[in-house]
Amino acid sequence: MPEEVTPPPAIEVQNLVKTYAGVTAVNDLSFTVKRGEIIGFLGPNGAGKSTTMRILTGFLPATSGVVNLCGVPVATEPEAIKHLIGYMPENNPLPEDMRVSEYLHYRGRLKEVPRRKLSDRIEEVLELCDLKHVRHRIIGKLSKGFRQRVGIAEAVLAEPPVIIMDEPTIGLDPHQILIVRDLIASLRGRMTVLISSHILPEIEVTCDRVIIINQGRIVASGTPNELRREILGHSAYKLELAGEISVLSAVLAQVEPTLVITSHDEPDATGFRTFHLTTERDDPIGEQLVSALSNDTRFRLRGLAREHPTLEDVFLAATRRSWDMVDTPSKPST
Repeated sequence: MPEEVTPPPAIEVQNLVKTYAGVTAVNDLSFTVKRGEIIGFLGPNGAGKSTTMRILTGFLPATSGVVNLCGVPVATEPEAIKHLIGYMPENNPLPEDMRVSEYLHYRGRLKEVPRRKLSDRIEEVLELCDLKHVRHRIIGKLSKGFRQRVGIAEAVLAEPPVIIMDEPTIGLDPHQILIVRDLIASLRGRMTVLISSHILPEIEVTCDRVIIINQGRIVASGTPNELRREILGHSAYKLELAGEISVLSAVLAQVEPTLVITSHDEPDATGFRTFHLTTERDDPIGEQLVSALSNDTRFRLRGLAREHPTLEDVFLAATRRSWDMVDTPSKPST
């Protein structure tokens, strides 16, 4: 039997660099996305997300580095790339004077969807994006939520293997966000989706993996759970306590050696402080903590709760860590 050939990754980025007038927007970026994955592409404003996405789609040339989509180089085969990708930019420039079905037909012809398949495909994406009841409406008279769904319908119309969406839920209300979330999740396994968004709870629910960039570099990559363990520790607790704070770390270490204080508040009017703790242990240790602190006369315990850090907590910690690394001056050589 002939040996089975493994298809190349959907997205492959190697040592990508983009500079503008001497300013580096993307700095030696490398990552790979498997076929069928949904990836969240995150970073603060100015981190290089939109620049990277424009390079992936062929809208912007890279200064250096290699970008392949399904094994096809973006830089040298731009025509082939157009058939491999569906792109929904931020503030999607939809034509205000066209009707929804008219626009999808027009875009289908530009994307070279065969005529015999185009009508059926338009019906499929209208159903997928819940647009059938507005198919004859003029796009300029649609709400923001419907316009976003028209943009997604256009991106998936030709069934490309790779979909790139820049802020697909920006400006939407919670109900519209849920609709778009379900729509994106329905693409899992069928298409590879790269999503940039500042609505981190939606990214956490929708995406298989997350890539966080800052100052043009990757500062964290993995599933939300992997990033929680890597950046914030395995488990987190919130402790409300008063007493001899100077010995608290030693008492905590007796309960669990990996238990550390990551931050604490100033004492309130009654002398209690709120402490945030992390530990490498995944199993709960709350009972041991309560016992140790309650039986120690040096402390007054008011509350203990296990925390569940969100992707927002991971994002803030990862970007803060990367800024700290840049701001910390290097030691002089000896």
